[in-house]
Amino acid sequence: MPEVAEETTETTKAAEESRAGSPGVPERATVEADVDAALLGGPRALTVEGLAERAGLTEKQVRSYWQALGLPITEEQEQMFTEDDAVALEQIYSVAEREQFDDRSLTTLIRSMGHTTERLVLWQVEALVEHMTKRFDLDDTSARLLVLDRLPDLAPVLETQLSHAWRRQLAAVAARFTVEFSDARAGDVTDSQALPLPRAVGFADIVSFTKRTAGLGSSELAEFVQLFETRARDVITAAGGRVVKTIGDAVLYVADDVATGAKVALGLAEEGERAGEGIEVPPVRVSLVWGRVLSRFGDVFGPSVNLASRLTEIAEPATVLIDRETAALLSRDSRFALTAQPEREVHGLGVIEPVRLQWAYKG
Repeated sequence: MPEVAEETTETTKAAEESRAGSPGVPERATVEADVDAALLGGPRALTVEGLAERAGLTEKQVRSYWQALGLPITEEQEQMFTEDDAVALEQIYSVAEREQFDDRSLTTLIRSMGHTTERLVLWQVEALVEHMTKRFDLDDTSARLLVLDRLPDLAPVLETQLSHAWRRQLAAVAARFTVEFSDARAGDVTDSQALPLPRAVGFADIVSFTKRTAGLGSSELAEFVQLFETRARDVITAAGGRVVKTIGDAVLYVADDVATGAKVALGLAEEGERAGEGIEVPPVRVSLVWGRVLSRFGDVFGPSVNLASRLTEIAEPATVLIDRETAALLSRDSRFALTAQPEREVHGLGVIEPVRLQWAYKG
């Protein structure tokens, strides 16, 4: 494996030069050219006007696209666009015309890609920085310079993985649609005021997050949050649910049926209880509510989401609280035990009747 050994030697040399501030570190112009060649598919040779002409669009359409992508244009006459940029714009606007997208639909599609990939890229780059810091014993600045140097080699692999993951996720959504709506018929009469999707929705919130993270350095805080997110995602997906988003010290999840939602919720609570067994997993408060939601922008909305959030706030550590209506649905399932809790006055929702969810005792 001489190629691997040679690459390792060169990377180590670059790391040492970066750490030492050696003149061996590439000049900015060279680095930018290498990154552009690897990521953009060619030189930046087109202005806004040139890009619009090449893609067969107006300059207004070009600006709208880049604004929605999260990369606003600041220099009108600067040659900052490539032939690949023109192809991308031509393709999306061609599809928009064929499918008769209105401006709002088109902007939403473009913004979804921009917002998601921006967060993804930051996530991946920070992971690489952390890796370089530990592997080569670098300070943060040197690690970032080394990541910049390695991007041309790493980018094609990350791009392939992104395309693969996107296709698999899209296939998973299509499969769920097939199961959920295969018996429905176009034109079936439904309540136009009802939210469209029946879902089990819940939160898991770290107990005493502020206290637990007080005094942690950046690396320790990152490890703490990463541990929580990783374990929560593993538990949720293993039980058949899906992570909607993480919100600092909490995770929002959904499931397609109430029993699966209950398994997810109890799994999260149990994972927190294992913290005393030498497993560094923070205990959590968990909620679950069955109801109808609206799915937009990669998020879910509706009264059941608000109720689930409130139930999490009043739950005890390592316990699951559900509402009375969800408890009624689970009462017919012998796997679960339900215990009514005292009524609570909750700001914005009035009086609620929480119910504690547990696994049934099997003797």
